[in-house]
Amino acid sequence: MSAQQASPVGTQGGPAAQTSFMESLGKMLRLNIRDYGMYIALFVIWAFFTVTTNGLFISPRNIANLLNQTGYIAVIAVGMTLVIVIRHIDLSVGFLSGFLAALAAIGMKSYGLPAYIVIPLALALGVLAGSVTAFMVAQLKIPAFVATLGGWLVYRGLLLLVLAASGTIIIENDLFNAIGNSYIPDIPGLAFMPEVHKLTLILGLIVIILFIMGEVRSRRQKMAYGFEVLPMNLFVLKLAFISLVLAALTWVLAGYNGLSWTVVIMLLVVAIYQFIATQTVLGRHIYAVGGNPEAAQLSGVNVKRITWFVFANMGLLAALGGIMFASRLRSATPQAGTLLELDAIAAAFIGGASPAGGIGTVLGSLIGALVYMSLTSGMNLMGIDIALQYVVRGLVLVLAVVFDYTTRRQSR
Repeated sequence: MSAQQASPVGTQGGPAAQTSFMESLGKMLRLNIRDYGMYIALFVIWAFFTVTTNGLFISPRNIANLLNQTGYIAVIAVGMTLVIVIRHIDLSVGFLSGFLAALAAIGMKSYGLPAYIVIPLALALGVLAGSVTAFMVAQLKIPAFVATLGGWLVYRGLLLLVLAASGTIIIENDLFNAIGNSYIPDIPGLAFMPEVHKLTLILGLIVIILFIMGEVRSRRQKMAYGFEVLPMNLFVLKLAFISLVLAALTWVLAGYNGLSWTVVIMLLVVAIYQFIATQTVLGRHIYAVGGNPEAAQLSGVNVKRITWFVFANMGLLAALGGIMFASRLRSATPQAGTLLELDAIAAAFIGGASPAGGIGTVLGSLIGALVYMSLTSGMNLMGIDIALQYVVRGLVLVLAVVFDYTTRRQSR
């Protein structure tokens, strides 16, 4: 038998190699279904609505609107994910965001304060409100559900009180309204492709490069410590697929008006908290508390301090989300914040956070918010009744929780 005859078909890229690749791909998806499930769901949802709306869903205008609508939900969902990770919940953030946005609007409308003063003040008040919740949960040992339900009622009442005389306040501050309605400027002096936002293309390219570099660095670190990593062919496939998706999304946005300030703020929040959660001792302590608070305490982790940090940041992000929401509407209303906390909780669970605590990612909360808001956007384009929309979103949330329990049981 010749050497050519003796060599396996797979080494020549034949059926054996293809079968081995598909087996490796299937194994990777089974072992990482919790991590990749939400990405698959988002892809399926976008593909479905693209077909059912004859491409309207994937149009530049709708994608830009979808990302702007997702912005404030994703920001609050980031904080909610960390709260859920440490085995708590915060029901107060919806009306807290509405109340603080109303205070900002009153400061600008009635007292003539500039936006660069009222925004930091609102954020500081958010931290203070979160610290009050943390005191009740960490120091007084009041269950977070009860403490934040009380906050839900208090902030709802305060919102109605501060807007009782004026009702809806129209915000006329251009700087404040730019947060939710304006886009980053393009690079001046570039004449080629005038219909395309060049700065958005450059930023998208930078994000893709940073993503690839981060993934390569992470792979090398895992290999250095003996952790299991994806086979090289699957790793390259993963990088190519995600880079292609990012490039396509960047091109779509660049063909409209570019990146909005809402999207920029959302991405900055996700990047900062993703770094804290994955690259710092504080982040490891947060997940340690969520995994087993008693064991974390015995290991030297200050559980109370972690609880204070997480709830104070929840208040900060609730304030930021309220500012983004009011800016988008150009107004503060007595109905602001209604059900916003439930949207954030749903986004966190859909994004992979576990009701049992200890599991959940900041990036997952962004994907969860995109999934949640994509359902709303797609069903609106299809003209589906609002009642059925609530049913569908509720079923998706339940399926996400069932998926979590099923995958956790199988992993044991």
